[in-house]
Amino acid sequence: MTNLKPSLIVLSLFFSVELFAQLTVRNNAYIFVDDQVLFVEDNVNIQENTANIYLRNEAQLLQGTGTTGNSGIGRLSVYQRGTVNNFNYNYWCSPVGNTSGNNNANRPFTPNNNIYDVTAAPITSSLAAYTSGYNGSSSPLVISSAWLYSYNPGGQYSDWDYIGAGGTVAAGYGFTMKGTTGSGSNQLYDFRGKPNTGEITVQVLAPVAGVPQSTLTGNPYPSALDARDFFHMDPENQAALAGTGAGALYFWEQNSSSHVLASYIGGYATYTIDSGGIVSYIPAPWATYDAAGNVTGGVGTSPNSTPGVDVPGRYLPVGQGFMVEGAANANIYFRNTYREYWKESSGDSHFFRSQDQNASEDQNVNEDTSNLLPSNYMRFRIVYDIEHNSQYFSRELLVNMADYATDDYDYGMEAKLSETFPSDAYFVCENVPFGILAVPFYLDRKIPLVVKVHHQQNVKFRTYALQNFPDDLPVYLHDIDNNTYTNLRIQNAEVNLAAGTYTNRFEITFQSETLGVEEINDTDLMVYQNNTTSELTIKNPNSYQINKVSLYDITGKQIFDEVKLPINTEYTFSTKKLSEGTYIVKVSLENQTVSKKVIIHN
Repeated sequence: MTNLKPSLIVLSLFFSVELFAQLTVRNNAYIFVDDQVLFVEDNVNIQENTANIYLRNEAQLLQGTGTTGNSGIGRLSVYQRGTVNNFNYNYWCSPVGNTSGNNNANRPFTPNNNIYDVTAAPITSSLAAYTSGYNGSSSPLVISSAWLYSYNPGGQYSDWDYIGAGGTVAAGYGFTMKGTTGSGSNQLYDFRGKPNTGEITVQVLAPVAGVPQSTLTGNPYPSALDARDFFHMDPENQAALAGTGAGALYFWEQNSSSHVLASYIGGYATYTIDSGGIVSYIPAPWATYDAAGNVTGGVGTSPNSTPGVDVPGRYLPVGQGFMVEGAANANIYFRNTYREYWKESSGDSHFFRSQDQNASEDQNVNEDTSNLLPSNYMRFRIVYDIEHNSQYFSRELLVNMADYATDDYDYGMEAKLSETFPSDAYFVCENVPFGILAVPFYLDRKIPLVVKVHHQQNVKFRTYALQNFPDDLPVYLHDIDNNTYTNLRIQNAEVNLAAGTYTNRFEITFQSETLGVEEINDTDLMVYQNNTTSELTIKNPNSYQINKVSLYDITGKQIFDEVKLPINTEYTFSTKKLSEGTYIVKVSLENQTVSKKVIIHN
């Protein structure tokens, strides 16, 4: 056990990373950690109510796999900044609990015990004040208790539980809180209390009568949380979240200028992450709500919004709250092994902020550079623009394409929508509406797109943020009824639709029908890979005139292009020097082109 005098501790933590087996802070002493990580293998004992640990300038506390648990009635202090004004909600999860009990268990969070007003002095703060009125304020900090709620778990608007200033929230569960007037969207809060540590369990429930059951939870620690580890290092978490294809975190976005529920405009952004740490994210579709909390219409962010404005990366910051949907009646687990020292200023860790509705969209924009894709991973976004009540809205969808994706549900690579709206667009996976889809790529891939229209109007489709796409690979919207192909990389597609749901009219393709007609059957023209001889073989028993044979890898890159072929009954092409993988063969005849997929193993 380490006991140090306050002055020595302060000096050491200004300039280095400190590691302790155990750490005790005694009465009238404190530790001040500035822009560093404090690592304690086992427990932290902040003994008396005058003992403190201050984490400042993105300093964080990490703890190891010790099972003792933290103790004492002193307080750890860590700052986090809200991102909304007095009309809108942030979803939070407290990194600390109250100090009313001196034992080794994590303590519940109590707003009027754990939220402090930040002052100019780095260690001096006072408890925030509260008002029952609808508007909080800053300087001094006054929080409106009218908007403090939890949701643990439920499937209806009536399942929100009022907390108020003096209620409690168990460690690991989240809460809602609106911002303040006078601070814009940058109110700084001081969370002070007993630091959470160790295994923290949160209950989730399976859907009830087809209605998903959501739980408001979040990062429960005074450090960043590795979302990849949370998703993939614990089979219990995967079983609790993945069974229905939920497999996602849902972040609340809102853009309201009123406290009246019927005037609320908001929705849930969708986030998931694969085992390699690649984040997939789509912004919330704005929806309007009636006084009972039901969706009354609207979909989409502003058509000129920009993705990636302070959206979560791999590492979820201190205090970040989010919704999850359960696949089973089970618990999800947070563990110290998922904690990381990752500062928000370093990138790939952002407290969720709604998108900037005034930002202009760059059709060629890429993802956040902190989330670069491997070369065998392609992605693009489809945006569905509609008009509702004389306002224009959008639904954004994401397609991930990798050679290790499947045509079934891929946990961590795709995610269902939290809800759909009267006018909307989505993919379907296992009969569930999805906003993020993952499939393997091949040139004759067709991706069905379901489109809903509340009333007759013109709708528009567009694409942007293509990654790892060859410059000459088109992205077509195929209108099956009109038999038209629009290359969305060149122009937007626009069509007038009557009210209704279109399940079989639209699809995304990568070649037009003129390149995909396949009237010749398999006995007329046989294309296959002979891996014994490392040869691509084409049998042409009817001696058709073949004008060209082309081979492409899974990214669409052309490997070879053989032209001016003589008429033969069989052709062979060596594949000895090619890497193992999936390839597309295109055989061009006089009036059509036949595409075949082959797998090469050398």
